[in-house]
Amino acid sequence: MVSTTDSPGATPARGKRADAVRNQKALVAAAAEVFVVSGVDAPIREIAARAGVGVGTIYRHFPTRAELVVAVYRHQVEACAEAGPKLLATADTPFTALSRWVDLFIEFLVTKHGLADALQPGNDAFEALHTYFLDRLVPVCAQLLDAARHTGEIETDTEPYELMRGIGNLCIGHDGDPRYNPRRLVEVLLNGLRPGGAD
Repeated sequence: MVSTTDSPGATPARGKRADAVRNQKALVAAAAEVFVVSGVDAPIREIAARAGVGVGTIYRHFPTRAELVVAVYRHQVEACAEAGPKLLATADTPFTALSRWVDLFIEFLVTKHGLADALQPGNDAFEALHTYFLDRLVPVCAQLLDAARHTGEIETDTEPYELMRGIGNLCIGHDGDPRYNPRRLVEVLLNGLRPGGAD
C-alpha cells in the first residue's frame, strides 16, 4: 500500500508547518525594516514587496496591522535577547560584549520609539509587551554586567534595569534632532562603569 504522503507533489504536514514558520519570520523581518524607514503606517504592499510575497500572504499570517506590530516588537526583543549570550561567548572581553549588546539595544530602542504611536493603551496584546520586554532583556543585561564585574572591567553596583532605563532616556529625542547622537552619551555612560571612570 502506498502512503498518500509519498504521492507525487505531496508535501508532509510538518514540511508545510516549517515553511509557514519561515514565511512568517521573513514577513516580520521585512516589516521591521519597513517600519524603521516608513513608520508603522507604511503600506502593506511595501512590506510584501520587501519580503518578496503577495499582500494576501501577509494578511493570512497577520489579519490586522496591530498583530503585525506586536510580532515585529517581539521579534526584535528576541533578537536582542539572543544576542547577549552569543556576544559573551565570542567577544574578547565581557565589557566588549556588553558594549556591543548595548549598541544593539540602542538600535532596538530607536525602532521601539518608532512603534510607540501604535502601542497605545487599551489593547491587551500591546499592554503585555512592556512586561515581556523586561522579562526577556533584564536578565541578559544582568548576565553581561555580572561577567564584566567578575573580570574587574567594571566596578559598580548599577542594576541592569537602572542601566537599561538610563540608556532608554538618552535615546529619547533621537528622531527629532539629527544633531543628537545618543551613542556618544551612552559611551560616556558605559565608560563611567569602569574602574576610575567616574573620577
